[in-house]
Amino acid sequence: MSVTVRIPTQLRNLTGGLGEVPVEASTLRDAIGALDANHPGFRERVLDDEGGLRRFVNVFVADEDVRFLDGLDTQVSDGQTISIVPAVAGG
Repeated sequence: MSVTVRIPTQLRNLTGGLGEVPVEASTLRDAIGALDANHPGFRERVLDDEGGLRRFVNVFVADEDVRFLDGLDTQVSDGQTISIVPAVAGG
């Protein structure tokens, strides 16, 4: 299934400046793998050493936070959008 991944500004250097990248995937895990296959280094910026999402990276599938769904195993449907949003801190 073709889904669109929205890439935050901080990671666009990995995608040649692209803000959106289409990938073929049926789960979020597949989408990250496809991104990394086409844009090496992506996985290590989004996933931690244990293979889970980094704490400071928020990911949404169709505007739903994957932490409240099935995490990396969240299913994606044809035409859906995955948004990667770095956490913002400050005061």
